[in-house]
Amino acid sequence: MAEAVEFVGEPVTDEVEAPVVAEGDDAPVESSEDSAASPASADEVDEADTDEDASEAGEAAAPRMSKREEALTNEGEIAADYLEELLDIADLDGDIDTFNEGGRAHVSIITDSDALVGKDGEVLDALQELARLAVMTETGHRSRLMLDVAGYRDKQRSMLQDLAADAISDVQESGEPVRLTPMNPYQRKIVHDAVAAAGLVSESEGEEPNRRVVVLPKA
Repeated sequence: MAEAVEFVGEPVTDEVEAPVVAEGDDAPVESSEDSAASPASADEVDEADTDEDASEAGEAAAPRMSKREEALTNEGEIAADYLEELLDIADLDGDIDTFNEGGRAHVSIITDSDALVGKDGEVLDALQELARLAVMTETGHRSRLMLDVAGYRDKQRSMLQDLAADAISDVQESGEPVRLTPMNPYQRKIVHDAVAAAGLVSESEGEEPNRRVVVLPKA
């Protein structure tokens, strides 16, 4: 069966070169009354108590995270602690942000340095695998955690989506399939999603590491 969504490029006879991408795809302060102010009346005290009770009831009624969300949040926290230690050892500056999206835990290292990205994202890929291993060691379960450093993956995703848009345009104009250059699974997924959003169909062909996306015209 054809793989879910992937890239865009040029007619079958040509190839569209894809950018190399690393794999994987917030209380106000209340002012106090002057100490010399007159004491509150009984009605005022009762009203204050009632407001406090209502506030506590509202907090109790707040929805809790599902077990799945809790598990993903835990994954992000474990990975963040692990990566923070690595940053300290390497004497590198960076803030760490975690969030859940698309059924995965995401961790981002916010930094101006690309030392943890490496050529074509190779260091980033290796670091992501280490973070996943740290999570699995702690939880006993495999992790699909995604790591980004210095916004590298976001930038590459944007480039891939632009490439897919060009390929989609070529297919719509020519009515012929467009074959892209080989990509890793993470890249192909981004392209497949872009093609599907445009109402076209794409498939993957070939064997790794030369597997590529082919964008097909409407039947």
